[in-house]
Parts: sequence; C-alpha cells; structure tokens
Amino acid sequence: MKIARSLLPGSWAGIILSIVLLLSGCAYPKEMRKENQINPAEFITVVQQAIDLYHEKNGVLPIKNSEMTTPLYEKYVIDFGKLKKTNLLSTVPANAFESGGIFIYVLVDVETKPLVKLMDISAYQSVEDVQKKINDYKVKHEGNLPPGIAINEAFDYVDFDKLGMKSPEIKSVYNRKNFISYLVNKQTGDVSIDYAMDMMQLIQSNSLESSLKSDQDLREILVNKTYFVPIRSNPYLWQNNQPMPQNKQ
Repeated sequence: MKIARSLLPGSWAGIILSIVLLLSGCAYPKEMRKENQINPAEFITVVQQAIDLYHEKNGVLPIKNSEMTTPLYEKYVIDFGKLKKTNLLSTVPANAFESGGIFIYVLVDVETKPLVKLMDISAYQSVEDVQKKINDYKVKHEGNLPPGIAINEAFDYVDFDKLGMKSPEIKSVYNRKNFISYLVNKQTGDVSIDYAMDMMQLIQSNSLESSLKSDQDLREILVNKTYFVPIRSNPYLWQNNQPMPQNKQ
C-alpha cells in the first residue's frame, strides 16, 4: 500500500516537538477549553470518514512526513491540509493541534485498516520536561542517573525529589482519575510514560487475563480499546500477572 508523503522537508514529528517546546507550559491549561472536553468520538468519526474517502479515491493516505526512527504510534500524523484541499473535510477538528487543541491526530494499522487515533500533546511535552531534568542531573553527577524505585532490571520510577522538581500533574487520557507516572531507563536515561495501571484496568474490566499471549505487546490493548495511542512508551509484556515494561527491541 502506498503512503502519501509531505512535500515539506524534514520530520513532521520534529517540527511539532519544536513548536510544543516553544510553547512550554502552555499546553496544560488548554485541557480546560470546551473543545478539548468534547467526546473525541464526535471528531474522530468525521475525520475517519474523510480518511477512508481519501484513501479510496487516491490509493494513498494523507499523512505528514516522518523519519524511520519515529516511534510507531507517533509516526503517521494526519495531514489535514490534504483533506481540506480535496474538500473531504471542511474544518480541522477544534481539539486538534492545528486548531489550538491538545491532540495530534494520527493513524494506526496503516497497512491493514487505517484507524484514526489521538496523541496527547500535554503528556508528550511533560516527558520532554522530565527528560531535560534527567539530562541536567547526569551532567552534574558524572553521568549517573538519579536512583529511583526499581520496577525491574531495566526501569526505575523517576524520583522527582532528586531532580528538584514536582511531578507533572498530567492526567492519563485512558482514565482521567489517574495521573501519569514516569519511568527512566537505567541504561540509556531515556524517560517514558508508565502505562501499566491503564493497561491493568482495561485488562481487568474486559476480562482479558486468560487470553493474553506471553509475547503480546500490551500497548495494543490501549490502542484497540480506546481513542488514544500510548506516546513515549515502551513495549509491555504480561509477566507475573501484571504488565511489565520492556527494553525496546
């Protein structure tokens, strides 16, 4: 299957990240805007119809350019300009980044059945903020990472006291009662979001425990059961009756 590429040079994901960082801190209050609290299904349904028609008519998908190293769930960003240019979409959704909203619209399963999902900018930005603090700590402590509570041999929870900052109070898109937790890779120092609690709640509420395969990446459950993709994430496997983060393969 062909996938349309943007005529703009460089990585769209990189462009978005640069803009978000320039707006440092501004994304968080946008969660309170009316358009960002509307049920995402209302917007996604319209965009999905436009995507399907564009794909059927052109044989390609209207997505932005990306690099090979862009994470899977952040890779296929929808190009609303192409949908508007072909009159398949009259306006960009109010909750989309391009309209000042807090979500980036992406596609998953592009090779089989392309589906519209949302990427939370606030969560993405918060990881960047924590990563900067981790990097600063490493510089000041001869390359050492701040020790935290170990999850397994590969990851610790980020210890914000050692970083001299408060944990960003960003709510999970999967359950608005949960606040995001952050992991740091013990070898690389890379910061990611911990999705174990969100996964566990979905697994239990859908009685999936007995059907889980040992090599199944549990991030698929988050994508299949919700409107959102797990950005800045690691693969998770079902180990010791719970989701456990893994080093990326």
